[in-house]
Amino acid sequence: MARFDAGLTDRGKLESRNSHRLRGALHTSLFLIDGLMLALAFLLGYIARARLPLPALPVNPPSFTSYVPMMLVHVTSVLLVFYFARMYHMRRMVSRFDESYAIAQNVSIGTFLAVAIETLAFKNSGFELDYPRGVIIYAWVFGIVLTIAGRGFYRQSLLHLRQVGVGRDNVLIIGSGDVARTIAEKIRWSPQLGYNIIGAVNGAPGGKVGEVPIIGTTGQLPELIDEYAVDEVIIALPEASHGELVHLINKCQRGKVNIKIYPDIFAYMAGGLTVDDLNGLPLLSVRDVALRGWKLSLKRGMDIFGAFVGLVFLSPMLVLTAIAIKLESPGPVFFCQERMGLDGRPFPLIKFRTMRSDAERNGPGWTVQGDPRVTRIGRLMRKTNWDEIVNLINVFYGQMSLVGPRPEQPYYVERFREYIPRYMERHREKAGMTGWAQVNGLRGDTSILERTKYDLWYVENWSLWLDIKIVLRTIFQTITRRSRNAM
Repeated sequence: MARFDAGLTDRGKLESRNSHRLRGALHTSLFLIDGLMLALAFLLGYIARARLPLPALPVNPPSFTSYVPMMLVHVTSVLLVFYFARMYHMRRMVSRFDESYAIAQNVSIGTFLAVAIETLAFKNSGFELDYPRGVIIYAWVFGIVLTIAGRGFYRQSLLHLRQVGVGRDNVLIIGSGDVARTIAEKIRWSPQLGYNIIGAVNGAPGGKVGEVPIIGTTGQLPELIDEYAVDEVIIALPEASHGELVHLINKCQRGKVNIKIYPDIFAYMAGGLTVDDLNGLPLLSVRDVALRGWKLSLKRGMDIFGAFVGLVFLSPMLVLTAIAIKLESPGPVFFCQERMGLDGRPFPLIKFRTMRSDAERNGPGWTVQGDPRVTRIGRLMRKTNWDEIVNLINVFYGQMSLVGPRPEQPYYVERFREYIPRYMERHREKAGMTGWAQVNGLRGDTSILERTKYDLWYVENWSLWLDIKIVLRTIFQTITRRSRNAM
């Protein structure tokens, strides 16, 4: 069995203990940062109310010290809401948009709670204090903004510490197949996740999983977890039976070890798994569509508004692009191609032409790196996805949506449906200009199977906020030319 020397193991245990203490300090610092930002927001709210004529300047306002009890109630209420909303349950990577939405939501709830408490405690009592509605409103707005800023600072500081090796968790991977190798590579290339890979465990010792050594067998899990002070175990055995998984989990349940399991094919097929009740009998619902009824009208309204605004404000750039295409090569400005949309019905997808007019004279084919069929202006548009901006016309006519699974040509749909499970279920919604798969880096020449997983998750978990988040992430990634999971 491949082992580290005893000195390295003892050092690992010491580093693990120090890491635990550091994580405790970081959790405390986040709590203090939130409290400081909320208190500062209340102070700014007092200043804004005293100096801004909105709604009206107060007459002889009391000093800020008179409002300290109210500030304490306000800050405490919001922090309590944060705690019960699990805002201090730290995840490895969290979307900035999701975190900002959660902050806005919970600061609002905490503010309402504070108003209720302050009304009961201070209003119509012997306490000489005018009821500062303006201060509360300003403190609510400043609280959202400053808390987002404070947590952004905390996030960047935490990422920096993890990248230099501080505050990391020791992780052990169970498995040696392609899934385990993918997980190991993801961790190795993502130091911001805060993981330190101890090694991998397989049926037999020896060998490697990518660059990660196999340090033991599954039968030695308890000893390995204790010896290397493992904080987290990732079970990367999607082909394992439920009995085998239960056996492995029992071996890993030591101390405060976190256990994560890569989902098997059932979890993938289940998609948005929910539990229904049949007169007291629990039933698993493995197929559901989130976008139904009035939500369809809401999504269509967002599509019409977004397409109209986009076409109007971008019209000068669209005209200049059309002129550039005509000047470089003969042929039409637009390229129309049949794609598969809602319920598997074909529609003509409109894009700016990025290739020569005769590019598909021998039939459809994937574009490759340095494809000679692509024009110079076309190559620039493909880098920025600007050629797809005229999909707004399809959105306006109702053939597409702003957000949804990207449409494929019927030729490829017929091929993919033969070997990809549930592939056709991605057509239960309109095709989109952008989608959940695209903002997670799955665009262009990437795995169709992985894209399908993301598309199905989107179909079964749709919400208006999810659409807004995807649009914002698309704009951010287009401007910065980045694609990261935690945006």
